[in-house]
Parts: sequence; C-alpha cells; structure tokens
Amino acid sequence: MDDIVEGRGLLSDQIRNALTDEIASGALPAGIALDEQDLADRFGASRTPVREALRQLASSGLVEMRPRRGVVVTRMTPERIMEMFETTAEFEALCVRLATYRMTPLELSALMDLHEQSAAAVAAQDYDAYDAQNRAFHEALYHGTHNGFMAEQALAIRGRLSAFRRTQLRHGERIRRSRAEHGEILRAITEGDGEAAARRMRAHMLNAASALGRYVADHASE
Repeated sequence: MDDIVEGRGLLSDQIRNALTDEIASGALPAGIALDEQDLADRFGASRTPVREALRQLASSGLVEMRPRRGVVVTRMTPERIMEMFETTAEFEALCVRLATYRMTPLELSALMDLHEQSAAAVAAQDYDAYDAQNRAFHEALYHGTHNGFMAEQALAIRGRLSAFRRTQLRHGERIRRSRAEHGEILRAITEGDGEAAARRMRAHMLNAASALGRYVADHASE
C-alpha cells in the first residue's frame, strides 16, 4: 500500500513539474481551463495523481479552482513574479543573516553535506534532483534561525514561488551558477559574516528571478 501511495506521489510530482514548466513558458496561457480527464489521458495516469498535481499548483498560485469553470491557469505578469522574488529575497537574506549566528556546528556540517551532494545533480543536469536539494539547502537555513515563526513564514513564502524557482534552473547555465552561489553563501556563513551571507543570498534570489525572466522570454518567442 505504501508503494502505491509513494508511486502516486512521484507521478503527481512529475505531472506538476511538467505543467509548471508549460505555465511558466506560456505554453499553457493564462485563463485556459485544465481538465482532469484530459490531463490523465495525456500523462497516462488516473485522475488521482492529476488531482494532487493540480492541488499543488493551486497552492503555489499557478492555477485557480473556479466554480463551474474548474481549474484555470492564473494570470501571472512578469512584474508580479519579480515582486514575489524581491520579497522572498529580502526575507531569505534576513533568515541567512540570523542563521549565520545561530546555527549549531552539527547544523552547519549538515548544510555543507547538502551542498556537496548537489554536485552530482548539477553534473548530470538533473533539474528535479537539484531542485529537491536546493529546497533542502534553503529550508536548513530557515530552521537554522532557531526562530519557529520566521521559519514558518519563510516556508509559506517559498511555497508561493516554488514552481518558478524550479523552472528558472532550466535557463542556460543557471543550475551550475545556482550551486556556485550557494557555495559563496556557505563560505560567508562559515566565516561568521552574516552581512555578507545576506548580501549573497539577496543576489542569489534576484539572479534566479532574472534567469526565470530570460527563460520565459526565450520560450515565448518559439
């Protein structure tokens, strides 16, 4: 039974990721309705993982559940996306500054291990694996603040941007640069320089926003 549940989870993640890329690139334009059965047929799945994928997209704000119209792709302007990235950049800078001074040696060691493990995903250009490791890296910093309320808020903000944060990794050399930027952030943390870590985190997030903008622009012209 656990295997079946796990399999559904993996399949729903695959469907969610595919739809995320199509929404971000404009292949699925704002206002278009997404039919569960059509998607199930397309992905060769039952409606259960499709429904779960759509639920996850709704929680990220990429689709809306509308009465009588079903699931509809949300209108997200480039300006709105940049505002979201700008907000999360400031919040994550705050988190990493605090985490620099509050992380335990064990937590810092675990963060360093996460960074090392991500090298294989970058080398293989495995976007899904790196996305999971990237998420773990940032969440370790949230928890490293040892401020439960701050960690909760950071996770909530990240949830709204998670789809876009994954998609931006597909632009050019962004996945490699993302890991390099993590290394710079980690170096500042190990040196105990919270201000430098905050500046590098802010730049890291704004670089991600720029990469997403270029990815969308490139695909809009196809």
